[in-house]
This record gives sequence, structure tokens and C-alpha cells, in this order.
Amino acid sequence: MRGSAAGANPELPDMPKGPKGEKRPADVIGLAVMVGKIATGEIEDAVEDDGKDKAAQALGSKGGKARAESMTPERRAEIARKAARLRWAAKSD
Repeated sequence: MRGSAAGANPELPDMPKGPKGEKRPADVIGLAVMVGKIATGEIEDAVEDDGKDKAAQALGSKGGKARAESMTPERRAEIARKAARLRWAAKSD
């Protein structure tokens, strides 16, 4: 029953959603056409406000760099070793 109405057959996947939950074409060709239209300016890519404060986002992107500059090379190496240990421990589980 592949030709039935959307949502009528539980075996069929739902229509794909973009990163913000917006609907996108389900087939590859339809998506390619849509991307082409966005690139040429025929249609606007509808991006909704994510509700985050833009000033806070700008400051947040500077935080990691400032933190790294304030640490000693030994401390950064210690943090990197700990992170690597945890990554490898997770892979062995």
C-alpha cells in the first residue's frame, strides 16, 4: 500500500524535517531542486528564530578561545589526555 495517503501506512517513514523542524522534500530530486532554487534566489530559505540571544551567542563563541589562552600548556595537555582516555574507554564498551 505504498500509494496510500501520508501517515496511513505505519511502515512508511514520515516526511523528513530540516534542522529547525521545517518540512523538506522527501525525495532526492525534489530536495536538489529546492536547494538550487534557494541558491539562485528563486525562493527564500525559511529559517526561524531559534529563540537564543544573539549577544550571548557571540560571547559564547569567544569563551573557548579565552579559556584556552588563560590555561597553561600543561593544563591543556592534561585535559586532552583525560578526554582521550574517556573516548577510548567508551569505544571499548
